[in-house]
Amino acid sequence: MKPHDTAAEERRFKDPSVVDHKLLPQRFKRMEPFSFVVLLVCAAFFVSSLYGTDFSLLKIAHGVPYMLDLLSRMFPPDFSRLGAVGRALLETFQMALVGTVLGVLFSMVIGILATRSQTPSMVLYYISRGFIALFRTVPDLIWAIIFVVMVGLGPFAGTLAIMVDTIGFCGRFFAEAMEEVDPGPQEALQALGATRLGVIFCAVIPAALPSFINTALFSLEKATRSSVVLGLVGAGGIGIELKVSMDMFMYDQASTIMLLIFFLVLIVERASTWLRQRVI
Repeated sequence: MKPHDTAAEERRFKDPSVVDHKLLPQRFKRMEPFSFVVLLVCAAFFVSSLYGTDFSLLKIAHGVPYMLDLLSRMFPPDFSRLGAVGRALLETFQMALVGTVLGVLFSMVIGILATRSQTPSMVLYYISRGFIALFRTVPDLIWAIIFVVMVGLGPFAGTLAIMVDTIGFCGRFFAEAMEEVDPGPQEALQALGATRLGVIFCAVIPAALPSFINTALFSLEKATRSSVVLGLVGAGGIGIELKVSMDMFMYDQASTIMLLIFFLVLIVERASTWLRQRVI
C-alpha cells in the first residue's frame, strides 16, 4: 500500500486548485526525437504509398453505380447448373483435404529436422529451414502454375500446390512448438537409455500435440480458401467454373458459385472450431 501523502492532502484542502499529478490518468510519454523522426518517415511513406496505389475515394464513389448494376445482374442466383457446380465444389474440398493431410504428415518430418534440439544434424537443420522458407515465400498460386506445367491440368496439380503450401505453413509452427517443449521429460528418458526417436515420439510430440492439432486445423481452413482460386490457373476445383461464368457475363451463375463457396468455407471453419474446442 502506498504511504499516505498527508502533506499533499493538506495543500489540496487549503487550495482546491492544487492538482495532485499522481491522481491524474496515465498519459503517453513524451516522444524521443529519434522516435519522432522515425514516425514522420513512416507517415510520409504511408502517404506516398497512397499515391503509389492510386487510392481514391472519388473513384470508389464513381464505381458504386457499376457495383450496384453488377449486383442487380447477380440476383436472383441461377441454380440451373447446381449439380455440376456442386461436383466442382466437392472436388475443391477434396483437394484441400488431401493436400492438407499430406502436407501435415510431411511437416511432421521436416519439422523435426528443423528443430535445433531434435535434429540429428545441423546440416539437415539448415536445409530443412531453407525448404520451409522457400515453401512459405512462394505463393500457392505460383506453386499451382509450376505443378500444372509438371503434371498437367486438373485437381492433382492443385493438391500438390496445397500440400507444399501446407508444409511451409505447418513446418515452421511445428518446429517452434517442439522447441518450446519442456526438456525435463526428454532428459529423464535419455537417462533411462531411450533412443532419439523414442524421446521424440514419447516426450516431444505428445507435449506439442495440441499445438500441432491447432495449426493443422487452421491450415485446413486456409487450404479451403486457397483451393478456390487455384482453378483460375487450371489446377482444378471450382475456380475455373467461377472464371468461365464471369468471362461469359453469366453473373447469376457466378453468384450461385460464390454462395456455395461461402457456405463451404463457413462449414469448414465451424467444423474446425468445434473440433478445436473438443480436442484441445
